[in-house]
Amino acid sequence: MTKDLIVLLEDRPGTLAELGEALGKAGVNIEGLCGLPIQGKGVFHILVEDTAAARRALEAAKFQVQEERDVLVLKMEDRPGEIGRVCRRIAAAGVNITLTYLATNTRVVFGVDNLDKARSAAQAK
Repeated sequence: MTKDLIVLLEDRPGTLAELGEALGKAGVNIEGLCGLPIQGKGVFHILVEDTAAARRALEAAKFQVQEERDVLVLKMEDRPGEIGRVCRRIAAAGVNITLTYLATNTRVVFGVDNLDKARSAAQAK
C-alpha cells in the first residue's frame, strides 16, 4: 500500500537531488511528490510503495522523515471537472481534505481526516 512520507529538507540547492538519488540507489520509486518551503525548510510529501525501504534510505542519507501517513490514492480521468466531482463526494460524506497532490499515472493523492469514509465516498457512483 502506498503511503505519504513527509520529509524535511534544507532549503539549499541540491537537497532534492540528494533525496532522489538516495531513494533511487535503494530501488525505491517515487510515485508522487510535492514540496514547498516553510520557515526555511523544504517540506516534501513523497508517495512511495515500500515505506520501510524509503525510511531506511532517507535516514541513512541524513534526511528527517517527519511523518508517515496513509493516504487515499485515486486513479482519475484527465478531464475538466473531475477533481471537483470527486472532492464534492468526499465533502458530502463530511470528510475534510487536508492534502492533495498529483502522482504518476493520472492519480491524485488525498490526505483526509477519515480515510475509510473518503474511500467509500470517492468510489460511490
